[in-house]
Amino acid sequence: MTASAEPLYGADDLTHLEGLEAVRKRPGMYIGSTDSRGINHLFTEIVDNSTDEGVAGYASRIVVTLHADGSVQVDDDGRGIPTDKHAKSGLSGVELVLTKLHAGGKFGGSGYKTSGGLHGVGASAVNALSHRFDVTVRYGGKVHEMSFAHGVPGVFDGPSAKAKFTPQPGLRIAGKMKRGERTGTSIRYWHDARYFEKTAKLDIEAVRAKLRNTAFLVPGVTYVLRTASEDTIGEETFHFPNGLREMVDFLAPAGDKAVSDTLLITGEGTYKENAADANGVMKSNVERRAEIEVALRWGTGYERTVECFTNTIRNVHGGTHRRGFERGAVKALQEAISKTRGLLKAKEDLPVLDDVLEGMTAVIHVRLPEPQFTSQTKDELSTAGITRVIQGVVEKRLKAWTEDRKTKSEAKVVLQKIVDAGRVRIAQKHQKDAARRKTALEGAAMPPKLVDCRTTGISRSELFLVEGDSALGSARMARVSEYQALLPLRGKVLNVQKASLGDTLKNAEIASIVQVLGAGSGRTFDLSTMRYGRVIIMADADVDGSHIRTLLITLFAKYMRPVIEDGRLYAAMPPLHKILTKGRNPETHFTFTQREMEAKVTELEQAGKQVVKPVPRFKGLGEMDAEELWETTMNPATRSVRRITLDDVEAAESALELLMGEKVEPRRNWLVASAARVDQAAIDI
Repeated sequence: MTASAEPLYGADDLTHLEGLEAVRKRPGMYIGSTDSRGINHLFTEIVDNSTDEGVAGYASRIVVTLHADGSVQVDDDGRGIPTDKHAKSGLSGVELVLTKLHAGGKFGGSGYKTSGGLHGVGASAVNALSHRFDVTVRYGGKVHEMSFAHGVPGVFDGPSAKAKFTPQPGLRIAGKMKRGERTGTSIRYWHDARYFEKTAKLDIEAVRAKLRNTAFLVPGVTYVLRTASEDTIGEETFHFPNGLREMVDFLAPAGDKAVSDTLLITGEGTYKENAADANGVMKSNVERRAEIEVALRWGTGYERTVECFTNTIRNVHGGTHRRGFERGAVKALQEAISKTRGLLKAKEDLPVLDDVLEGMTAVIHVRLPEPQFTSQTKDELSTAGITRVIQGVVEKRLKAWTEDRKTKSEAKVVLQKIVDAGRVRIAQKHQKDAARRKTALEGAAMPPKLVDCRTTGISRSELFLVEGDSALGSARMARVSEYQALLPLRGKVLNVQKASLGDTLKNAEIASIVQVLGAGSGRTFDLSTMRYGRVIIMADADVDGSHIRTLLITLFAKYMRPVIEDGRLYAAMPPLHKILTKGRNPETHFTFTQREMEAKVTELEQAGKQVVKPVPRFKGLGEMDAEELWETTMNPATRSVRRITLDDVEAAESALELLMGEKVEPRRNWLVASAARVDQAAIDI
């Protein structure tokens, strides 16, 4: 192609997205994603605005209502969004903050000392992605109302999102406030499903967790959750006057006996950073003041839970405040251990961060003006100066705790626990190092029942955990020996959610799995040394098979979690039925449920084909011949597998404890309460 024939690229090819149009074009940039997390984020943006009023001391009650029509309503008794006109834009304060990006009272002015909102994007982004958005403001003795459709102000002629909409600018006065009525803001929105994935929906448990967490963080505010259906309205209240102390007790693992009382650490400090002034001019060494609040305790167990918040916003991935907390805790406790006689033996190394965190439950909450985050969803705090501030506060308070006469004996118990954790860690490391020197690749003996593959890399290799010896024969003939390995398991493995660590390690089947994977277990698990790229659980498509899958998933979640976190654990989906047709051109179809089989038979018969009846049902993997097993379950090109994920770690851990834990009563109550939800037609008979 000659230069003259090349297509032209000019200014007319450029696109300028104005206002809220940019939000609708790329919603993920503003709310993080377009799946259920994005819909949950819409709710978070609105309730955080009300929470900011509570933090500032103006609101004492926030009510969230999940309506039967799918809309969400948030009411607060704060000051109310300003209704007077904004001099520069000519718009009311309400219309300005709900229709213009980067508009609000959280840019260093006098509106808020600290807040969760930073960019003035949250509420306007929710407005942009909503079929309908209603706001009512009680302010200045009057009740003001305004409605929007996808960010355009106007009037609806009915109460639903499908009501006729007429564009109309301006804020309307609906009446006067009643005597004794408090100021405040009420927002109700109907999100537009077109901007989200088909399966996306608001997670009520996530809403409940958000309100509960915020109630812990803001003790002076009461949160109410109302769930409305066509017939009833359920109501839950969250109010925790003891704040973070109660939150630590709530987050501590069930049955984990406390080694120490809950320690509350508070303080404040200053740091400097480069920041823009009210005119947008960048200034260096601007002094900021931060308030620190930390609550922590140690338990007898091994699990660690450290939750981080900035201005009541949960930071899932922690950030600079967590780093400061960890540095302060390690420094203070290492110093105390080295000074306390009898804790460390000669030439023993000081404990490290992992040892300090073992069995700890902690909540870190910092309040600071204009915090910086790594993304709009605020998952990680990046304000650099806060690290030094919180490190100093935590180090000073923990040092005093270890030296104070009243708490010295309690502190010594914790210090001994930390030292013991360090010794276990070092012993496990030595054991692991010894095992590495005798890996399978260097000639060490693997379990005799392992049918290994030839490849030594992990790019294609996969290990099938096969239910029973009967399926092993077909699987051995079906597999590709170059990259597919097989490990048969006899019966059901131990339920590790109930068993102790000692019993777990003694179990022969579990020991075989750990040995074959070659990456260790528990805190010493090293994903980089795992011998296979994927682990696939291959169990029968029946109740026993489901139980075995659950037990194995529990094992990986508790002792080899990085395999799940890295997306390398799968569950095979073997078929239940084999449908055959008679005639000149016979066909073979595999189905996975009774309902799917019946639908396929009906479809074939309506197409004029004769189906062999009764339709054969596989009682187990062992009934399939090698060709069938390869085609349906083991061939990467045709098989179906489920990837096991931990998208919501808290929910996963809660479900495992409920379904597989020691306590029978909560499980029985859950089964009784959930019985009505079972679809009888979906049960395989």
